[in-house]
Amino acid sequence: MDFKQLQSFITVVKYGSFTKAAEVLYTSQPTISSHIRNLEDELSTRLLVRTTKSLSVTPHGMEFYEWAVNTMKSRDSLLRRWSDDTKRIIRLGASTIPAAYILPEILPAFGEKNPNVYFIINQSDSRGVIDDLLQGTIDIGFTGIPADHELLTCIPFYEDRMVIITPVNEHFLSWQSAKTPDLHEIMQEPVILREKDSDSKKSADYLIESLGLTEHDLNVIARVNDQESIKNLVTGGLGISIISEKAAQDLRREKRILVFQLPENTSRRQLYINYHKDYIYKNYMKDFIEHVRNFYPLPSPLAAVPWAGSNSKELP
Repeated sequence: MDFKQLQSFITVVKYGSFTKAAEVLYTSQPTISSHIRNLEDELSTRLLVRTTKSLSVTPHGMEFYEWAVNTMKSRDSLLRRWSDDTKRIIRLGASTIPAAYILPEILPAFGEKNPNVYFIINQSDSRGVIDDLLQGTIDIGFTGIPADHELLTCIPFYEDRMVIITPVNEHFLSWQSAKTPDLHEIMQEPVILREKDSDSKKSADYLIESLGLTEHDLNVIARVNDQESIKNLVTGGLGISIISEKAAQDLRREKRILVFQLPENTSRRQLYINYHKDYIYKNYMKDFIEHVRNFYPLPSPLAAVPWAGSNSKELP
């Protein structure tokens, strides 16, 4: 079998039509039919059941389809890496906080010393970043959860904290002036939360639980899937929220929000840089990984990361 045959099969299954597949691939329908027939002959199994009115995929066909899709992705990833050799491009994947607040600090500093290195950045949630790394569509991933996978090295490089942010008004200023603000009382205010699947939402859930509360105890008035939108809603006086301290630092400097610290033992969290253990990285990629690892000082490195000893590895 060859790549053209795989592409023909994938396209037929995707569109459910030989005619449409031929149109999409700019070839003839007999060519598509020949590719499918040759695959079935080589595999000694029926992949598609075709009648004058319908087209269906056999169980073996669905299994082969998944394999074919992954094979084509691997091929495309390999070709992209080879084409990047002369362009010195690093493909990054990053979850929300690293993408919005960490990379804008890290990349310019690296770029000043390495003007010929360029970046392509894909933002996703942490699980999506890890999946992209395993599939080879990115070179290096930044996540809010550890990539606990035998093929990946995962190293904490930044320690963040979750904090409560509130509008700036007399009501909240009176609480801030107190030596020990009552966090339970603050959490009775209208609350804006992230969407359910985000890393920040998971961290917020843990903090709420550590205060002896549940979401049912809160007055949740909105769920928003964008961190900046949450910040804008808080500054507008709609409610309070629990977000990353890194994400809050700009509005805090501008005195547009108030920040209340949460118990340190529950509010600390790590951000991670992830890369393949056995991937042969170019020197400029190794330099970038080292740049990230040394950019932020970590207080007592790995102290809060009990898994690190079994899944941390020096650069290849």
